[in-house]
Amino acid sequence: MSETVSVCCTACGRRHRYTAPSYPCACGEPVTPELDPRRAATAVTHRSWDEEWTGVRCTACGAESRWPRPELGCPCGTVLCVPVDQAAPGRSGRTPGSRVPAHRSVPIRTARDAVTAAVLYLRGLGHRDIRRAEQRPVAGIGLAAPGLVVQVDPAAGPASARDVECLWLTATAESASCVCFSLAGYAEEARARADLLGVALFVLEPTGVPRPVNAPAVALDATAG
Repeated sequence: MSETVSVCCTACGRRHRYTAPSYPCACGEPVTPELDPRRAATAVTHRSWDEEWTGVRCTACGAESRWPRPELGCPCGTVLCVPVDQAAPGRSGRTPGSRVPAHRSVPIRTARDAVTAAVLYLRGLGHRDIRRAEQRPVAGIGLAAPGLVVQVDPAAGPASARDVECLWLTATAESASCVCFSLAGYAEEARARADLLGVALFVLEPTGVPRPVNAPAVALDATAG
């Protein structure tokens, strides 16, 4: 069960009831960050990739995954970081040994949601150690896992052939496969280039479900469990 705590805005003093979100573990069980009601929320004044995530351990299988840190937006405009008890394990709603389909999705409203949707999908394919890519792509947000290079493009316009080519070149240099997720789809030339280079292309639906749009993506999607 998700936890609810009282959160006080550091800017205007308003109090809010905040319920911690649940996320799906790779084993299919829901896990929830353990909130720390003893510590006060802090205002988010800057963004850092490493600080955007928190570790949550699944009590069903013991695996620890990194998920977006709990945040609350106050009507006054302040974004509050809700403190997490790092010493506590994540919560699971089921007992060990039970299993449901591993892939889950989140509705996409922001670029951060697009990244989360891509991470959820890749974990459903068996990729556990997903992190921010060291080399920033020419467009969008770069992710990486062992043997895999990923680009998430939350732009309003379709991804270009150059985007596909640069992703492929990065993957080739690292002897890795590559996958691209786009919110707005792909230019016709980009699809043709991806088919030629073997780049898997997915369109992220508003529901957060990735839809394969070329043969390499269809083949990859067939391995999802």
